Amino acid sequence: MVKRAARQLVERHYHKMTMDFDVNKRVLDEVSEVPSKRVRNKIAGYSARLMRRIQRGPVRGISLKLQEEERERRLDFLPEVSFADKTSIEIDAPTRSMLKHYKIQVDGVVVPQQGRGKKFNKKAPRKVKA
Repeated sequence: MVKRAARQLVERHYHKMTMDFDVNKRVLDEVSEVPSKRVRNKIAGYSARLMRRIQRGPVRGISLKLQEEERERRLDFLPEVSFADKTSIEIDAPTRSMLKHYKIQVDGVVVPQQGRGKKFNKKAPRKVKA
């Protein structure tokens, strides 16, 4: 009952609601009639929690125009340059040898030269005391 009431409150009065419990409590008093003080406080507290969650991202079970517009904007986004449009792909030496072993020819495959990166010193194995 509390969660459903808080969701409806946030959907209908989103512009009045905040992330502050006390403000939400006063808004709840204004816009609806709650049977008891305890239930009112629970609804106001959960609505404050929902408002914090909405700030982070879309919340399931709440249909807000803002959330729907953001979702549509993300779905309609097209990058200027596609990630898949590559002229060459860098692979490591073991992958290159695997491709040669299976006789697979791939155009645009580049193996970076050794020595360009950092050289890591291997530590000697730790001696275990008996």
